Amino acid sequence: MAGQPQFERLALAISNTALAQDTARALQEAHDWVPQEKADAVVALGGDGFMLQTLHRFMDTAQPIYGMNKGTVGFLMNRNRNPETLIKRIGKTKLHHIAPLRMRARTQDGETHTFCAINEVSLLRETRQTAKLEVTVDDKVRIAELVCDGVLVATPAGSTAYNLSADGPILPLDSNLLALTPISPFRPRRWHGAILPDRSRISLRVLEQEKRPVSVVADQRELRHVSSVGL
Repeated sequence: MAGQPQFERLALAISNTALAQDTARALQEAHDWVPQEKADAVVALGGDGFMLQTLHRFMDTAQPIYGMNKGTVGFLMNRNRNPETLIKRIGKTKLHHIAPLRMRARTQDGETHTFCAINEVSLLRETRQTAKLEVTVDDKVRIAELVCDGVLVATPAGSTAYNLSADGPILPLDSNLLALTPISPFRPRRWHGAILPDRSRISLRVLEQEKRPVSVVADQRELRHVSSVGL
């Protein structure tokens, strides 16, 4: 959703890198800031990883986050410009609502865990044995046996992270799409993944679970020995 909000009370969230710390000092001299819990919006200084941490931290409060790139790629961030014009730039921003993935995973011992992921959910083999996975989309089995190192489901926000490294597509932030991307697939060898509507129901079932154990990672949270994952 696009708009031009007016934020009067701003707070800073600062990465521990030297560049972010230096920028924070300049901003603190140029503007008045409030504590994070009282802010209309939060300015995050860092890279994409720090932006991801900040989004998770404020997920329950739904406070808008404005990122200033003090990292490397900066796909989720705005360019670093004159600190004196920051407030004016924030007033001209367009809001992007990021819908996190809600993952429900079941382990081999029958326990169920639910995590949220802003970037991606990835299934990864735990041993030298390749993983074997059944891929179901909208209650229809699309791949009966995917032999691979793993598979991931990425949001537009996460499409330039692990997904891009696995040769997945870059998705525009407002595309309402998901990337389903295999990791080092062996069979079917010619399958390179799929782009799906974000309303799709995706189920990933681990085959030969004891012989070929698989873990799941939702952003930075890992769960080992899973039997199935639903999104």
